[in-house]
Amino acid sequence: MNKPSASVASVDAEVWPEGSLEVLSQVEVDQLRSTGEQGLYPLLRRCMLAVLNSGSNVDDTRAVLETYAGFDVAFLQMDRGLKVSLKDAPPHAFVDGKMIRGIRELLFAVLRDIVFTHNEIIGDARFDLDSVSGTSNAVFHIVRNARLQTLPASVNLVVCWGGHAIGRAEYDYTKLVGYELGLRGLNVCTGCGPGAMKGPMKGATIGHAKQRIRDGRYIGITEPGIIAAESPNPIVNSLVIMPDMEKRLEAFVRVGHGVIVFPGGVGTAEEILYLLGVLLHPDNAEQPMPMIMTGPAEAEPYFRQIDEFVGATLGAEAQKRYKIIIDDPVAVAQAMSESLHDVREYRRQLGDAYYFNWRLTIDREFQRPFTATHETVAGLDIRVDLPTHELAANLRRVFSSIVSGNVREDTAAAIDQHGPFEINGSGEIMRLLDNLLRAFVEQKRMKIAAVDYAPCYRIK
Repeated sequence: MNKPSASVASVDAEVWPEGSLEVLSQVEVDQLRSTGEQGLYPLLRRCMLAVLNSGSNVDDTRAVLETYAGFDVAFLQMDRGLKVSLKDAPPHAFVDGKMIRGIRELLFAVLRDIVFTHNEIIGDARFDLDSVSGTSNAVFHIVRNARLQTLPASVNLVVCWGGHAIGRAEYDYTKLVGYELGLRGLNVCTGCGPGAMKGPMKGATIGHAKQRIRDGRYIGITEPGIIAAESPNPIVNSLVIMPDMEKRLEAFVRVGHGVIVFPGGVGTAEEILYLLGVLLHPDNAEQPMPMIMTGPAEAEPYFRQIDEFVGATLGAEAQKRYKIIIDDPVAVAQAMSESLHDVREYRRQLGDAYYFNWRLTIDREFQRPFTATHETVAGLDIRVDLPTHELAANLRRVFSSIVSGNVREDTAAAIDQHGPFEINGSGEIMRLLDNLLRAFVEQKRMKIAAVDYAPCYRIK
């Protein structure tokens, strides 16, 4: 039951859980309320505000937090279970005084994942987060707790990557591809935000409706550092909050069966380098993981530049791991659907799970959390003579640091104080990187309001 105020600018409300975590212990409630070192309140407030701000076109975290500076969350332990009290919440989360049901579900998905990760994963001896197997096991338990693994499982989940700051033509194209995926009974998983993360889901809903598919899955996977800048779009019906970017990326490739990449910016480049770096591991040579890069005709130069960068840094073997299909949504969906037959057969023969790719080998360098600071970015080793997987890991960190500088308020504050990050490396790689980043800026792919974009980095 909601009890909103009459305020136009913001809303006060009380809500009961929807779909998960209806009951908490008193210790857990105390953790939610605490602002201390072990308290969860600051993290929960940030993530819950992001969910309530769904549909916003603002991707500046500091601006969101300033706009709703008075937003407050209180947790009430009632005889009937947990109730959440909201003060000065974004009004577009409500219709006629009642919170939109989908937003209420996502609100408590945040609560579920943060409580579970804090109490069941971090510090638990079962999950050695300094080891490959321990990290993968933690990722599995988080997505299982979020009920992503439904049985009987099918090989039909397509991960869609792409930018949140894309133009109308590219956004419409993502909807067309999603529609074709939906017609073929395929489900969609994205980073949960707007732009190329929302478009495929929106298109898939129509395809599913035409095929009378009533249990379509629109999965969003995010993490606390970027959620405020990329609020979950309203179509997401399964939201998962991973503890950091590296576990988020691992969740994508563990639960997904194939990947479609739409035009994007530095975040999309980070995802591409992550997946290619993982697939280049010798143990994954036979691992089928279809990857298709696609966009409308005007996006062809973008993908050619990405392809050139990959070829010059990771080599021809990396280029063999993906296809580029331009301006043909039907061909993209057909190619993906056909490739998923190979994925299904591979896993069937090896007895691997359809719902979690345990056999995919992920090197520790792709799991280790990377915090972008002036020191860590300047210290990245980017040389042409590095082993390919190590170069891919460090290039991924370069793009991750720029994402952090663009959307995280703490990183942006550090850049305001100390100046842009300085990125060093081999001359040829720096030239290619500079050209790629300049193109992102010119094409307004860095932020939604990119007219006055000031780079948070400097190429040396």
